[in-house]
Amino acid sequence: MAGKRTRKHSLVKRLDIHDVARHARVSIATVSRTINGVSTVDKELARRVWKAVRELNYFPNTHARALVSGRSRLLGLLVSEITNPFFPELVQGFEEVATQRGYEILIGSTNYDPERMKDCIRRMIERKVEGVAIMTFGIEGPLLEELAQRQIPMVFVDAAPQRALMSAIRVNYRQGIREGVQHLAVLGHRRIGFISGPLVQRSAEMRKAAFLESVREIGCDPPQEWVIEGDHTLEGGVAAMERMLQLPEIPTAVMCSNDMTAIGALRVLARSGIPVPEKMSVIGFDDIHLAEFVYPPLTTVRMARSSLAKAAVEALCCHVETPDQEPPRAVLAVSTSLTVRQSTSYAPSAGQEESATAINVGRSEKKQ
Repeated sequence: MAGKRTRKHSLVKRLDIHDVARHARVSIATVSRTINGVSTVDKELARRVWKAVRELNYFPNTHARALVSGRSRLLGLLVSEITNPFFPELVQGFEEVATQRGYEILIGSTNYDPERMKDCIRRMIERKVEGVAIMTFGIEGPLLEELAQRQIPMVFVDAAPQRALMSAIRVNYRQGIREGVQHLAVLGHRRIGFISGPLVQRSAEMRKAAFLESVREIGCDPPQEWVIEGDHTLEGGVAAMERMLQLPEIPTAVMCSNDMTAIGALRVLARSGIPVPEKMSVIGFDDIHLAEFVYPPLTTVRMARSSLAKAAVEALCCHVETPDQEPPRAVLAVSTSLTVRQSTSYAPSAGQEESATAINVGRSEKKQ
């Protein structure tokens, strides 16, 4: 039986460019030039080649195509940690847009480890990526230099070095965080805390600044101890909320710098017998897919990964495909907005009269 399977498989011939040429009744050179996108190929011949490719179910050798064309058509994507659901969703969006533009992607997950980051960058250089989207933070200067010396375009989130072939995608953190704070204010909350991400990260710093600015707008100035630094992980959310609950006075609502932190915080509150949202409201940031399946479903600030991915791919393609045109240094491409679910409600001390007043204040602010 095994012998029959071996003979059967040996009869399956691996297709190559010669088979396509014979099927299309053209030369091997014509097939090669057609597959590699040479514009001078006669349109009728090119049509016959692509028809043969489809009929034979032929898959071109991308490595060979890269050698012929001098282009890898490969984009690199560096992310912080693949275990955070935010990043797989970002990777999926990045791959979809890149594929539509005719590129493949090479992914590297740094896990905030400089040695691992160095390996990721070395691998991308060896594979001759045409551009790299750096969706991680704290990348070392010398590692950037490795890419810059080879004139590989780079796209960053929030801020980019002032150099050629480098662009930044700006995220409007303030928009969604302000909506979240105003939502809490309408519900009667005035004691509002915040769990940030690691403040060495530019994005975490910007989210914290947006929160502080937003609470001052509603006339609040939270005590310093209500603003706790986390690390954007579940464990960090657990540790931060445990610290929060040990304070002499605790807030009635807590906004978190990302959803993973908020989910960790929800676990501590459940374990401590503090019902959400009856005794404490919680808001996250990112709106990962998991956010609507935790209990209670998480109110969160949505940042569309698809928008971030699309902006990153388009910025890289702009660098790669139109090198004579200088792309914009910064692109405000990603908006944020509040998604209200069941983890927020009226402040425990807010009576009906106070809540109605707060709602009227919120409506008048929107009209302004």
